[in-house]
Amino acid sequence: MKRINRISEIQVSYHPIIKKEDRISIRSSEDAEKYLRNIFPDLEHIEYFYILCLNRANQILGYHQISKGGISGSVVDLKVIFQIAVKTNSSALIVAHNHPSGNLTPSDNDIRISQKIKEAGKLLEITLLDSLILTQDSYVSLADTNAL
Repeated sequence: MKRINRISEIQVSYHPIIKKEDRISIRSSEDAEKYLRNIFPDLEHIEYFYILCLNRANQILGYHQISKGGISGSVVDLKVIFQIAVKTNSSALIVAHNHPSGNLTPSDNDIRISQKIKEAGKLLEITLLDSLILTQDSYVSLADTNAL
């Protein structure tokens, strides 16, 4: 049997640059939409999927781009979402993606993936607070429309 002399070290890090007292609080879907618009690189040409990581006080710990897709979709991997959430010691998440078409109607897949994220978070005690769809001119909140 061959002896293993070396194995890879796994490093997990999160380096917050915002002081606790300077963190932004999210109190509504309007608050989330306002800050998400500042981080999306494009709303009209390519679909992106982002998460906002929040602490127990619903203050933003940070954001992460989960995926960049094409004009009609992007891949959302739950493992990647929860790697980031656990790494930042998040208590809650808000997820968001854009519809380059400008159509605000959530697809069946939009609702399904949001429900999967919500269910997966329960085991880790990480609450999915909302799932937003952004367009150039507006947004829809799945929580506000009771689709989440």
